[in-house]
Amino acid sequence: MRLGVLDIGSNTVHLLVVDAHRGARPIPAYSHKVDLRLTEHLGKDNRLGKQGIERLGDFVQEAVGLAEDKGVEDLVAFATSAVREAANGEDVLAEIDARCGVHIQVLSGHDEARLTFLAVRRWFGWSSGRMLAFDIGGGSLEIAAGVDEEPDVAVSLPLGAGRLTRDWFTGDPPSADEVRKLRRHVRTEIARTVGDIVRFGEPDRAVATSKTFKQLARIAGAAPSSEGPYVSRSLFRQDMADWAVKLTTMGSAERALLPGVSEGRAMQLAAGALVADAVMDLFEVDRLDVCPWALREGVILRRLDLLPGRYDQSPGMPK
Repeated sequence: MRLGVLDIGSNTVHLLVVDAHRGARPIPAYSHKVDLRLTEHLGKDNRLGKQGIERLGDFVQEAVGLAEDKGVEDLVAFATSAVREAANGEDVLAEIDARCGVHIQVLSGHDEARLTFLAVRRWFGWSSGRMLAFDIGGGSLEIAAGVDEEPDVAVSLPLGAGRLTRDWFTGDPPSADEVRKLRRHVRTEIARTVGDIVRFGEPDRAVATSKTFKQLARIAGAAPSSEGPYVSRSLFRQDMADWAVKLTTMGSAERALLPGVSEGRAMQLAAGALVADAVMDLFEVDRLDVCPWALREGVILRRLDLLPGRYDQSPGMPK
């Protein structure tokens, strides 16, 4: 079947079309995305502003038309932290539903972490044993760990790269004092979760996903995206510690010149680096393997799991 996924993230709004059926690897057929950065459209009253709502509505309307053009049979739409935490988030989605005819499900932070973990587990497989997974989004940081497809523990913290940049940095580059205060805040928040996660056991494999981690791994020497998703990519603890310092002393224009860093993400990469450095240090992770699949793929896989399988009526199979 041809499945469409509409992902309304805190940084990017993305329509991904895949060809897939249950038990098979989803194959991307079409992708369209815009760096809308919804977190920047949140006012002091924590409400999404008129311009952000209009731009989001325009994108959803465009995505619906594109999905029809591409022959999508089933369109799944979801929103994450920016909409979830906006005071008028429910009203915004109701308005978009009335305008575009699309029901957008708001994922909880817990479900974000769970579905991302599912994608990571399916990508690396059972041979990876107990896994610890991190995902830095625009609005939140997700952490999950476990030995099965359903994690033993899943946590979401308000430590997204876009959110932190907006709330803590006033300069470009930020001042040393702003960096120090944010670093302390990030580490305090993450440290509160460490005990609840590590008590389930030491991970056999630690994994990172999301655009932020991919860019950090690239500037630290990992293979470029042009070499494809099956190339092994990792981020090492000492490299991350060094780059966390370097990135906070660079302006966004200078960061955008680094390999793999997009202009749209350069502004928030310093805050993202502080989060990545903190999780590797506090969880005592020396190496993070970068996973090309993340939340979107987790949503796709879970949707496919709910479909009737081609083996359901096979002779001799128990019903």
